[in-house]
Amino acid sequence: MLSKKEIKPGIWVFELSGRVQMGPDCKRVDQEVESHIAKNETRIILDMAAVDHIDSAFVGQIVKSFSRLSKSGGTLRLAALSRMVEGVVNMTQVNRVIGVYPTALAASEDFPAPK
Repeated sequence: MLSKKEIKPGIWVFELSGRVQMGPDCKRVDQEVESHIAKNETRIILDMAAVDHIDSAFVGQIVKSFSRLSKSGGTLRLAALSRMVEGVVNMTQVNRVIGVYPTALAASEDFPAPK
């Protein structure tokens, strides 16, 4: 469901896969984001190339993660959205607040330095 890698110094990619929904999936992402904030690693990209479904609870988790990272001087970006995920992100207008990029590498470009 989730694997992590540092794509560039201080920029972490969380690669998600399958169906991502309420319960353990949201809790895992929340714990990972909190863990990185505690280490002052506040630039995170959610790579969703392998995600085929998200529910409304996970949309809420995305917004919560973005908010927590922003308050900690960092940010969250979304990358490689499947058609289904892109449809949900656009319908909920999350894309107006959180940057969406075609790939994790593209999302890692011009990342603002942590505050």
